[in-house]
Amino acid sequence: MAYMGRDWFGRALPIVAALLSLTMAGIAQQGPTDVHGKRVDPLAAKGKPVVLLFLSTECPISNRYAPTIQQLAKKYGEQADFWLVYPGTQDSPQAIANKLHDYGYELPWLRDPDHALVAKAQATITPEAAVFDGKGDLQYHGRIDDLYESISRSRRAATVHDLNDAVQAVISGAPVLVHSAPAVGCYITDMR
Repeated sequence: MAYMGRDWFGRALPIVAALLSLTMAGIAQQGPTDVHGKRVDPLAAKGKPVVLLFLSTECPISNRYAPTIQQLAKKYGEQADFWLVYPGTQDSPQAIANKLHDYGYELPWLRDPDHALVAKAQATITPEAAVFDGKGDLQYHGRIDDLYESISRSRRAATVHDLNDAVQAVISGAPVLVHSAPAVGCYITDMR
């Protein structure tokens, strides 16, 4: 076997880097998928505000927000599109379907294991919300409300309703006063 020396490694490194870059670009282009594995971009259709709610089947705080999320979707559903987004690779379509059934959700949902929507929404926690205006510009991201002071401490009732306020402002064309509020919950895993 011939000795390749250090020159071989120096010539191979750019090729390996180019292949890795192409592979990563292909992964990033996969995007969120629906229950059937079909690629869906909830932000593609312009004109109507879009609300993304990042959840996890295993996060108890995500699960506790089911009634609040459903109330907001019912209240604003005709003026804005609401989507449940499951960014974790551990959330299988069956686990998501089971959780949706358990909590009575009737909202469309997506898996986002490649974190395409996570990046656009600047999400890091479940539950976390993002509100995009009709042009697709991010207007708000963060907590749903201030029910949780910390991971182990909640109030009896929320006193600040960040998501409601942001959705209401975007729908009415008013400025969003708070663009970001720190969420409390479970970290989105496999962040890149």
